[in-house]
Amino acid sequence: MNNMNPKVDFFFNKAQKWQKEYEKLRMIILDCGLTEELKWGCPCYTYEKTNIVLIHGFKEYCALLFFKGVLLSDANDILIQQTKNVQSARQIRFSNIREIVKMERILKAYIYEAIEVEKAGLKVNYKKTSEFKIPGEFKNKLDKSPALKTAFDALTPGRQRAYIFYFSQPKQSKTRESRVEKYMKQILNGRGLDD
Repeated sequence: MNNMNPKVDFFFNKAQKWQKEYEKLRMIILDCGLTEELKWGCPCYTYEKTNIVLIHGFKEYCALLFFKGVLLSDANDILIQQTKNVQSARQIRFSNIREIVKMERILKAYIYEAIEVEKAGLKVNYKKTSEFKIPGEFKNKLDKSPALKTAFDALTPGRQRAYIFYFSQPKQSKTRESRVEKYMKQILNGRGLDD
């Protein structure tokens, strides 16, 4: 069963790095009967229009990204949380084709499990933004400025979290304070951290 999508071919053909690895991952995933699409410039594999897994590459590794990886049982303990802010997706990383060939059976098991998670309608319990601790330096500003609070509340939850994480990172209060100062205008303009 092979649902290769010609729209996605260019991704595989233009790959300078990881070409053999990508091809192998593509075969493994298509063997599991998923639909191949192009999303975010990457090969994305869906089951009944729901994203299951994505192939992407970085300098040091290429990876399979499971959109609801956090719900997989991960019997082989191979799923990686890309950064601590990522709540749902998990990666399996590879640095050469041999690793992929060796893990083919395991990878298929994970993909089939991800499809089952979808069929069962399981949902990821995202932490609400209100459950994240807002650093005091930012909280003071929000309390003092209704306009800032209104603008912050109007941002998408993902953008709110990005700011909270960014403002919380520095160990020193002074640094946290200056980060907040630096981005107040951006928040007031309704823009996200990276906009």
